[in-house]
Formats: sequence, structure tokens, C-alpha cells
Amino acid sequence: MKTARANPRFRSWFQIKSLLFATLVSMAVIISLSFLVFQAISSRMQRMTIDPTFDRMDELQLEGARSAFERRGKQGLSVNLDKLNRIFHGHHFLLDANGIDLVTGENRHALLPAPPATMRRSNDGHGHWIISHRSEDGKYWFAAVGKLGRIHIWDFLPYYFLVLGVTAVIFWLTAFGVVLPIRRIASTIALFGQGDLAVRIKTARPDEIGQLARSFDQMAERLEKLIVSERQLLGDISHELRSPLARLKFAVKLARTAPDPQSALDRIERDIDRLTALVADIVEVTFVEGDPALRGAEKVPVSALVEDVVRDCAVEAEIRGCRIDLTGEIAGEILGSREMLRRAVENVLRNAVRYAPVSSAVEVSIAQTDSQAVIVVRDHGPGVPDEALARIFDPFYRVEEARDKNGGGSGLGLSIARRAVQAHHGCIQAENVHPGLRVRIALPLITARLAA
Repeated sequence: MKTARANPRFRSWFQIKSLLFATLVSMAVIISLSFLVFQAISSRMQRMTIDPTFDRMDELQLEGARSAFERRGKQGLSVNLDKLNRIFHGHHFLLDANGIDLVTGENRHALLPAPPATMRRSNDGHGHWIISHRSEDGKYWFAAVGKLGRIHIWDFLPYYFLVLGVTAVIFWLTAFGVVLPIRRIASTIALFGQGDLAVRIKTARPDEIGQLARSFDQMAERLEKLIVSERQLLGDISHELRSPLARLKFAVKLARTAPDPQSALDRIERDIDRLTALVADIVEVTFVEGDPALRGAEKVPVSALVEDVVRDCAVEAEIRGCRIDLTGEIAGEILGSREMLRRAVENVLRNAVRYAPVSSAVEVSIAQTDSQAVIVVRDHGPGVPDEALARIFDPFYRVEEARDKNGGGSGLGLSIARRAVQAHHGCIQAENVHPGLRVRIALPLITARLAA
């Protein structure tokens, strides 16, 4: 059995491509439905409330005219009907059961409704309203005829203009408050998709549109950092790999031609070790820059973490002829990745040990504020030139050979530390203290993160 499919041309009529047009159509439909509902309510009120009230008034007028006729005859009835004519601006009659006027004797049967109806309230089609009401005993009919007031379309123009004006204001507010911001968000997203990574929406609206804009800004900020970082890292990696690969190529040629190939093989092994360490650091950077949700968050006790790192680095410090002094204590915990935090503290501490003078102490202090855990690492080495302080956390950045005389790593250690700290919504700073370099790490405690 084949299923009927709609014609694409027919289907295109229902594809509204403009939210502004859809809003206008929706408002027109709402106004039309409101008019129909108002008419239905008016008709129901007319039937349930207004018509019964007028029927009782007709019955009251009928009883008054009947009483006047039965007590004072035609003269009394004529006085009563004349009074009604003056008040209601029409012609009122009291008829017998056959429709004969009890004052003039004329036959006014045309004013009566068709049997078995006992009352009538209608328009005769010639600009007159007609009312007829029979008494309960059926002996009398009360009838009235009047001229309908002429109603012109111009009489309702102020109300039409009022409705149109209110509709236009609501439509303008809708367009200004909803449609135009959505178009702005769409154009901003389009610019971001075309490569303008710095574009942002920047809105202070507290509603759902503002939440959408802020969510996009946060996503764009994250993506821009990732993309820029990856581009920079890729360029730095290509630069760092160029030198050891060139040395490897030269060492291979030397091993083939030199009388003592062992020295060339030793050079090759050193360069391979350097490349291996570099690749390991690159993998670590990729791990730190990855999705934090994939790493799993846990409660990390800061004091235990720092003490563990200090114990591991103490062996390296002893080999280099220095020591590590740990002071302070932190009772709070950090919500995050234990391994990432360990790498951050360890990289900073190993960097300090690497440049600490013989017989000196690398000072590690930990403290706690109301909302942060603060870890400070200080060495007494040569420090860093002031102009280089802002760049020591950049990937592959190294200071001059004076600080690197004892041999350095790939230049990714402090960069990994900064990325790990930033992934935990903390901050890391470095400053010269003459002598030496002091690195300060501040991380939000669990209570502060929950409050945020």
C-alpha cells in the first residue's frame, strides 16, 4: 500500500522562513480567534442574561398596559402607551388574542410571531425592530415597533485604530525583544563558523535568550582558547622537532662514515631520548587540554597531594645537592583530577629543584584562605629576567642559557602546570624574589566551587 505524499509546492506554503513573519501571522490569528471568542461570549450573554431581562421588562409593560385597559378603558390604555412611546422612542400596542389593536381597532397580526411562539424580538429587515409578548392567559399581546439607529462603519474607526495600534506596539516589542536578538545571535554564530573566533554576543539579558547568548560566549571562549593553543602548540612542536631531527640525520651520516661509530650512536641515542621525552610531554599537554569530564572529578586532599609530590622529588633534590622544606597545612579539598593536580605541582617543584643552587633549600609552603588553597614554591637560584616572567608558562619557552646551564627539559613543564591549574579554575603566577623564583598556585576549594 503506497502512502500519499504531499506536493512539495503545497508543503512549501507551510515552511515559514522568517520568525518575524511567523510572529505577525500568529498575532493576526490570535486577534481573529479573540474576536470570534468575543462574539461567542457576547451571543451567550445576550441569550442567557440580556434577553431574559428584556423579556421581564416586556412582561412588566404588558401587565401595566393591561391593568390600564381593564381599569380605565381605551383612554387609560392610550395614556399608558403614549408614555411608553415617549420613553422608548417607538410605537407600543396592546392587542387582543387575534392581533386587533385595542385602542384603534386595527389589525396588527403581522406584528405577532408564528404559532406556537409566545414572544418575539427581531429585525423586520427594513430598519425596524419588533417586539411582541403574549400574556400568560393568552388574552392579550403586547407589541412594540421602533426605528433602528443607523450605525456607520466610521463610528468604529477609533476602536479599529486602537486595536491596530496596540497590535503594532506588541509586534514591535516582540520583534525588538525576541526576533532581532535571535537574528543577532544567528549572525554571530555564522561569523564564528567562518573563522572569526573573537566574535561574541555579550548580552546582559536575564531570560532564555540571554542564557543562550552566554552559553554561546562561554563555548566560543573555550573553543578559541583550544584552537589558538593547538595552533601555537603545533607551530612550537614543528620548531622543536626540527633541531633533533637534523642532528639525527647528521649523526646517521656520521655513523656510516666515521672510524668510531660508537660516539655517533651515542649521539643518536641522546637525541632519541630527547624526542621521546618531547613526545611524552606533548601527550601530557593533550591530556591536560582534553575534556575535563572525561578525566573524572574527585575530592583531592591538598596537603596529602603536596606531601606525596615532595617525597617523590626529594630524591632528585638530594642528587642535585639541595633539599626541599615543606611548611603549612591545608584541611580543605579540591574537586578535580588528582593526576592533573599532581603533575602541576610536580612540574613546578622539579623546575625549582633543577635551578636550585647546591646546599640550598627549595621552600614549599601551603596555606588555606576562605575559598582557596595556596601552594607556593620558591628556589634560591638565578631567577628569571623580568621581561621573561610573562612568558615562562608558554609552551617550549626557555630563558637564556644562564638559567638553563644545568640542562632543561622540553620547555613544556610550566606550560602543563598552567593548563592543569586553569582547568581547575585556579591561577598560577611567578615572580622574582632576589634571589630565586617564587611560583604561587591558587586553587578553589570545594566549598567555594559549590557556592560559585
